[in-house]
Amino acid sequence: MDPRLTTAVIVVVGVPAVLVGYILATEQVLRLFPQRAQPRIRPWLWLLPALAFLFVFLIYPTIGTFVRSLQNEAGTQFIGLDNYAWFFGNNGTLAALKNSLIWVVLLTALAVGLGLLIAILFDRVRYESFAKTIIFLPLAISATAASVIWLFMFAYQPPGTPQTGTLNAAVTSVGVAPQPWLTLSGLSLNTILLILVTTWIWTGFCMVIISAALKGINGELLEAARVDGATEWQVFKGIIFPLLLPTLAVVSTTIIITALKAFDIVYVMTNGNFDTQVIANSMYQEMFNFGSFGRGSAIAIVLMIAIVPVMAVNIRRFQAQEAIR
Repeated sequence: MDPRLTTAVIVVVGVPAVLVGYILATEQVLRLFPQRAQPRIRPWLWLLPALAFLFVFLIYPTIGTFVRSLQNEAGTQFIGLDNYAWFFGNNGTLAALKNSLIWVVLLTALAVGLGLLIAILFDRVRYESFAKTIIFLPLAISATAASVIWLFMFAYQPPGTPQTGTLNAAVTSVGVAPQPWLTLSGLSLNTILLILVTTWIWTGFCMVIISAALKGINGELLEAARVDGATEWQVFKGIIFPLLLPTLAVVSTTIIITALKAFDIVYVMTNGNFDTQVIANSMYQEMFNFGSFGRGSAIAIVLMIAIVPVMAVNIRRFQAQEAIR
């Protein structure tokens, strides 16, 4: 029997059968409890599979990573916080941390700012759907494919030879010398170029979410403000922007986490060379290039700790919104 057919039967028949079986088993278990206690117990039984998956695939690996971060390279003995001391005392990892902070600030400002600008400018124009589709398309491309595309854009050939890179072909056509864009040093220029590539990918996402929120604003409220003599800037500053703030917070949180986890763009385009190293790529190199799983695990924990405050702020904001409702 074809293994693919077996897999299809398992997916189509087996998964629903397991689901129905779990429902029936849950109801049987509930009968063992007093009638008054069943409403309190039933939600936990329904949540049990999800909680099990959460523990197996998230909590347990996180605990294991933390334990591994306290061990030496071979994992044969505990060395305490030595790996963390190495992280905060190593120039390479501190440079990666600095670059990650640059990613957080610039990527969030550019992607969210451009997404907001495009959503406002293209709102209710005749070619709105077409324009937004074009801007959203890069998000449908994998980060690896996007990196390869932009490697061709930034390609460099020595002066006097035909330039195969789009950007260098453009600058040489106006008499400017070609530049090795990805190996430039100073002011983190090559890091900024990598951030621009990621901005090209994620601006469409920000635009779509912000545009959906913009469509939800009552048009009569905007028209009333205009009738009262408010300029378009006053309408935006006094009505549209405050109403978009919850959506902007959600989008910004997503982009901040994306920036902190930046890996594939850096790995494909520079592999962290030329002062473009970031935390996630440093973690990968320590683990799989240098075989130091203890140090790599320590970097992973630092990255997780950096993300937790962002999530905590977002959760508090959601709770505040729910309290208002």
